Amino acid sequence: MVITNTFKQSTFDSRSLAPLPYQRPLLAIGHGTRNDRGRQTFLDFVATYQKLDTSRPVIPCFLELTKPTIQEGIEACIQQGFTEVTALPILLFAARHNKFDVTNELDRASAPYPQLNLSYGRHFGITPKIIELWRDRLSELDKPEHNPRNISREDTVLLFIGRGSSDPDANGDVYKLARLMWEGSGYKTVETCFIGITHPRLEEGFRRAYLYQPKRIIVLPYFLFTGTLMEKISNITAQQKEQYPDIDFACLPEMGLAPQLLQIFREREIEAQLGQVAMNCEMCKFRLAAVDEHGHGHHHHDSHGHHHHHNDRDPYAKLEDYHQRIWKTP
Repeated sequence: MVITNTFKQSTFDSRSLAPLPYQRPLLAIGHGTRNDRGRQTFLDFVATYQKLDTSRPVIPCFLELTKPTIQEGIEACIQQGFTEVTALPILLFAARHNKFDVTNELDRASAPYPQLNLSYGRHFGITPKIIELWRDRLSELDKPEHNPRNISREDTVLLFIGRGSSDPDANGDVYKLARLMWEGSGYKTVETCFIGITHPRLEEGFRRAYLYQPKRIIVLPYFLFTGTLMEKISNITAQQKEQYPDIDFACLPEMGLAPQLLQIFREREIEAQLGQVAMNCEMCKFRLAAVDEHGHGHHHHDSHGHHHHHNDRDPYAKLEDYHQRIWKTP
């Protein structure tokens, strides 16, 4: 059973948002996708956030794969006469895109405008509001309309699916969040896997889940918005359901326009405006590489390089290749 994203229709009162210290424009930066539905969902999220507070412009842009680009976003701010700009990544974890690619692109795009003062905020991360969001949705799956056989949580395995990253630190955060979701939940266990890049992959996640002989498997794709990878997860789950008809399958949707995300995004904007952004960099492979090479710490915003482009080749398909490459930096 694939659960449609009715959750995103929740109402949200803008009065619950904390006031902004400054009326600076906000660059809302997404990863980017060639999937039209995924792109539109991101734009809908940004438009919803803008409507909650029209005191400053909120400008959507993307790191790669689609437009508008980060450069076009910065140029839009300059053309409107702004010199103080906040930039926020709409990303779940502090992986390569957040630490390396977005900061490089912001540096490159803002270089022609020395008058521009750019404040870069942090990703969503692991927060109580996100855990609350998923716990609420899992509680919905206990209701008879989603669980007609009344299968208990003790007979249910939670399959937590991350996107997958070339940053070990971010992959570790996926495991941490999955564990936090399981603690006190009553589910038999949680298995963590990924849809790409790192391992174990989704098929292996299902194989591990079956070892517990569950009566029900709840698939939780940890994604902000829909897109090609969400469609892939749904298709693989449907294939598993055909192969194991005696097991109930429930596949949750992406987070979408959830009120909790809008609240977190507001918190990140205020942090960036006040210069209170704090990231844990101790296990960042980019920092560790800089320490090994130069004997001093690494500041993400000072890094230079080019982000990789997506193609059909999977350089990490073999586990041995993954282990050999993963701690290397560009």
